Amino acid sequence: MSVQDHSSHQEPTRAGMSTKSRVGLVLVGFLIIAGALLFTEHQAHVLGLLIWLPLLACPLMHLFMHGGHGRHGGRQHDSDGRLS
Repeated sequence: MSVQDHSSHQEPTRAGMSTKSRVGLVLVGFLIIAGALLFTEHQAHVLGLLIWLPLLACPLMHLFMHGGHGRHGGRQHDSDGRLS
């Protein structure tokens, strides 16, 4: 059978939203409200911790931007990545 033969067997679409999309919208709405309330109630704590972000960023940048200290010379690799 070809695609054209199956086109007559489509189910009619229902008007309105499905249950999954309603649940998803309710969940998103709940998360937005909960996040706003948490931020307003704990704003002093959150903003007080922001001062420490640059200090915490230093070791993370050191670890991730160096790519590990094992590649700083000393060993020669061939084109396949094996030690020569």
